[in-house]
Amino acid sequence: MTDPAKSVLRIANCSGFYGDRLSAAREMVEGGPIDFLTGDYLAELTLLILWKMKQKDSEGGYARTFLKQMEEVLGTCLDKGIKIVTNAGGLNPASLAIRMRALADGLGLQANIAHIEGDDVLSKLPKLQAGGETLAHLDSGRPLADAGVEPIAANAYLGAWGIVEALNTGADVVVCPRVTDASVVVGPAAWHFGWGKTDWDRLASSVVAGHILECGAQATGGNYSFFQEVPGLQHPGFPIAEMHEDGSFIVTKHENTGGLVSVGTVTAQLLYEIGSERYMNPDVVARFDTIGLKQQGPDRVLVTGVRGEPAPDTTKVCINYLGGFRNTMSFVLTGLDVEEKAKLAEETLFAELGGKDQFDEVTVKLTRSDREDPGSNEEAGALLRITVKDRDPKKVGRAFSGKAVEMALANYPGFHMAGGLTSENVFGVYWPALVSIDAIEEVVVAHDGSRTDVTPAKSDETVSVEPPSPPSVQAPSGPTKRVPLGAVFGARSGDKGGNANVGIWARSDAAYAWLADYLTIARFKQLVGEARDLDVRRYELPNLRALNFVLVGLLGEGVASSTRPDPQAKSLGEYVRAKLVDLPETLLDDAKSGGSLH
Repeated sequence: MTDPAKSVLRIANCSGFYGDRLSAAREMVEGGPIDFLTGDYLAELTLLILWKMKQKDSEGGYARTFLKQMEEVLGTCLDKGIKIVTNAGGLNPASLAIRMRALADGLGLQANIAHIEGDDVLSKLPKLQAGGETLAHLDSGRPLADAGVEPIAANAYLGAWGIVEALNTGADVVVCPRVTDASVVVGPAAWHFGWGKTDWDRLASSVVAGHILECGAQATGGNYSFFQEVPGLQHPGFPIAEMHEDGSFIVTKHENTGGLVSVGTVTAQLLYEIGSERYMNPDVVARFDTIGLKQQGPDRVLVTGVRGEPAPDTTKVCINYLGGFRNTMSFVLTGLDVEEKAKLAEETLFAELGGKDQFDEVTVKLTRSDREDPGSNEEAGALLRITVKDRDPKKVGRAFSGKAVEMALANYPGFHMAGGLTSENVFGVYWPALVSIDAIEEVVVAHDGSRTDVTPAKSDETVSVEPPSPPSVQAPSGPTKRVPLGAVFGARSGDKGGNANVGIWARSDAAYAWLADYLTIARFKQLVGEARDLDVRRYELPNLRALNFVLVGLLGEGVASSTRPDPQAKSLGEYVRAKLVDLPETLLDDAKSGGSLH
């Protein structure tokens, strides 16, 4: 264990997704003092990508970019005593551990490398179902057995205690499979400070730290609504959590790096891809309605007060199956009579193809980006996207796109397309479910090959959490002005399987009071046309001056299957901010005066 006399544990992030900045690991290791280097490489979509890789190479299925990063920093980490914890193992942590040992040997380094197994429950699905596990879809409630599908991957979300056990073996590097994003931070903190499995508040606080760090530079100004306030956004530094024994921590970054760590940037990341105020993790339930944020100085935000509830007796399992094949053709419609041109193109294409009914699914979307009296050719254009899906790849491949191309000289005036002849692409469908924690057989494989079973966190304890009282401020009234919602409020959005979330936050108590009164579910549906026929859920987080909306089913059957141009709903928050509302002029004056917090 790290020196127990060390009161601050510095945990750094160097990756928010598979494909993030390669140089980030070196920048974090060389840019200042840290104790742990962590990286998150796994999104729900990434598991399907890794599965495809593993079909081509049975020794693959992990994040290969991690090896490139380790080639640059492993020696320095060993010299400085920096330990590395990552979920880059993906679907094949054993193989990545082997590659890491070969890398270390090639560099002449003595590195203790452990890995974790047990998330892969694909082969157990029949037995689990026979034993009463319905694996019901978290949104629809439909049992997996009723879907008539053949899963290709099923990975349970593991927690932090396997990481603790791996560090107990003396590991310098811990290669994880599908652990929760926060676990790569919870594990090091619990190990270093000697927390127990029922230290709910400390564990919950470290889950919050993990959630802030997991997406890299999103916590330091990346994708931030008020990006004009962020210096050096061309190359922001990655975040660091300075953890304390009581669970409190400070979010910061290395000195002299780009970006911004503020109450605003941290709030934005806290709202990313969440649901209710009860943030579930295999080790603890973190209450996001108890998080306290305070700016302690430039690029330093103190996080305190986080409360936790006992760990749930289930964990999420990410099941993927192949949904079939799809293809999309995009027609550019220019100038006058756009609706009629779109109708002609659609009718012509499907007449040539033999009708829509032959496909499993057809999606037609006309996006009106054209302007009246356009200032350029491009400003006169609208886009018609036609997507077809089918289990037969031949029907949606060149047979589909070829018919679209054949229309080029024989259809609407100004015909051209965004892209040329395309082939079919296989797509996966995401099925989120819960499985009993008792069904998971997690194992730590040490550097010497020895295996240690990991006991999950289980408790019959009941904890009552009372969130802080919301600010007793009245919503401002008086004269209003019709302006974009984003003139005062920030937003952050993302995907959760087939659902999307958008968190909207205020920068003053008065602004939050107005937001909480004004933005009901009904009004949200009025503003956001795509949400009008969906189940929309609203959650209040007055401690963060925020509302979180979950749009159930917006992304269909998940990111890999979605036909939206933005399948991960990254832009949804900025779309909501662009909607016009009648805002009190006092809030606009406050925003213009700069009196509100970052």
